[in-house]
Amino acid sequence: MSETKGAAQRGGTSGGMNIDSKLVRELAELLNETGLTEIEVEDGDRKIKVARHAAAVHMMGAAPAATTAVAPGASPAVPLAATAPEPAAVDANALKSPMVGTCYLSAEPGSAPFVSVGQQVKVGDTLVIIEAMKVMNPITADKAGTVKAILVENAQPVEFDQPLVVIS
Repeated sequence: MSETKGAAQRGGTSGGMNIDSKLVRELAELLNETGLTEIEVEDGDRKIKVARHAAAVHMMGAAPAATTAVAPGASPAVPLAATAPEPAAVDANALKSPMVGTCYLSAEPGSAPFVSVGQQVKVGDTLVIIEAMKVMNPITADKAGTVKAILVENAQPVEFDQPLVVIS
């Protein structure tokens, strides 16, 4: 075994950055198991970020240079080409997800959705439910108005701060 490879496996460096390949693999597996699109872990001045959409791990240390490694087991996510990017004006009026989870448009499969485009809502009306860690969290209207757009599909994974419903 070469000295450089041995040093990296033992956690030592030979002028470069420590890459914990076991941690990278575990984070990539966690992405696949949970359906999340990215995970970021910090340890002191070292940061590891594993993202499915890029299928890469970005490691940044105290040095300005960054190292990128392909995360084994992380497959690229399907691009959201079917959904057009939302204009800034829509995002300004959109109710955004307060958490990461799976978004549901109705209380149970086969039932009517909570809201539809054109419907009047009042403060406190349930718009969607986000399931996070086996808990169903109702997401309610923060203002009264008319539903202009529903920006998510039923059973779609959502990220924190992702626009869900536009009310104006």
